[in-house]
Amino acid sequence: MLQQVTLVVGSTEASAAFYRELGLAVPGDVHEVHAEIPVAADAVSLELDHADSARLWNASWRSGGGTNVIIGLRVPTRDAVDELYAKVTGAGHLGEAVQPPFDAFWGGRYAIVADPDGNQVGLMSPIDPDRRAAEWPPDPSPAL
Repeated sequence: MLQQVTLVVGSTEASAAFYRELGLAVPGDVHEVHAEIPVAADAVSLELDHADSARLWNASWRSGGGTNVIIGLRVPTRDAVDELYAKVTGAGHLGEAVQPPFDAFWGGRYAIVADPDGNQVGLMSPIDPDRRAAEWPPDPSPAL
């Protein structure tokens, strides 16, 4: 199920102001590295992440191959993230491995694959608040 669209931006505050001006309900408490803009109740959100933040959760941003748009898909369980990643990147499939599954600092299990055109697609489990990182900055995601 489509969960989110993430834009990697140069300035979270400037982008938040831009989308607010376009009429989106951007919250007033935009953080320096991340802002979540709800688009529909319990549906899809538009999220703005600073490039410094993207480097923490997307290894391709640390190697210079990151894309500015990541389509986020909700996956039902932590194990399902690993299973779907393996299925999509396995022999004979069109998906390319970008970010191997890992326990992300926000409490979800997360991985990224690329579609045949190079568009990145994030696979994320439900968030478990007990798995959130206690310190900032968190350890970066593992590389391929």
